[in-house]
Amino acid sequence: MSPLVKIRSERDRMSAVERRIADFILENAQLLRDYSSQQLANALGISQSSVVKFTQKLGFRGYPDLKYSVGESIGRTDDAAAAQPAGERSDDDLLGAMLWERKAQAEEATRLLNGRETMLDLAATLANAGKVYLIGLGEDDLHARGFAMRLSLLGIVAIRHADISRMAAQIALCQPGDALVLFTEHGKHPALVKLARYFRDQRGRVITVTRHTSNPVRALANVALAVAAYDDASYVQSLIYQATVQQLLDAVFVYLCENDEARHARLVQNLDRIQQMLEP
Repeated sequence: MSPLVKIRSERDRMSAVERRIADFILENAQLLRDYSSQQLANALGISQSSVVKFTQKLGFRGYPDLKYSVGESIGRTDDAAAAQPAGERSDDDLLGAMLWERKAQAEEATRLLNGRETMLDLAATLANAGKVYLIGLGEDDLHARGFAMRLSLLGIVAIRHADISRMAAQIALCQPGDALVLFTEHGKHPALVKLARYFRDQRGRVITVTRHTSNPVRALANVALAVAAYDDASYVQSLIYQATVQQLLDAVFVYLCENDEARHARLVQNLDRIQQMLEP
């Protein structure tokens, strides 16, 4: 994993001092080769030991190892850029390219956070559940609604609500082995915490989709999907988060299709039936 991608993916779990170091490195990666650990510490007004501990926490032997790895990563990026055909780009082109790049970085970090074992565990949980309940509030409901539709196309019973009181009434009927999928970016909504706790008490399996942070909803999960999406601009960060969640759910859908031929066949049949119904 690129060291810059690694720093972005872990940023939400860092302390305040660690985030200051991370932000400085992300914003000044090109200049990092000119900074010693002491100079970096002086620039941030922190101790040199804090810089060393930061690098070791990321899995590097020390600050020189991190600095070398960042330089090598930047070199590969520059080489790739130099290999592209020369040509002038408008400001709109540059903004679009910047957004694509940041989305790609977030998606790479998120993919590495959610390894194959996690994805297989999630696919098995959804496939074996008698019923799958899904809920998301605000923008998170967009993902709950879309994913519920896809599960239904695969023949999986999916019950989705955007209203907490209705979902509370529905999950009162849950059975052991059912699954509850909670879409909550920050994982702190008290009502969702209560839903998750009740569902676990009924021996259901809780699946959470949240940022890669420690939060009360994620702490109750049997399967926790972590999303790494950070940007200085809040409006860009929101776009990156939403796109990364969608990419993650697309990957889950592919796992469900590829691991069961009968389920895939059911999907094709349902899509054909819907197409016939929609035709004039």
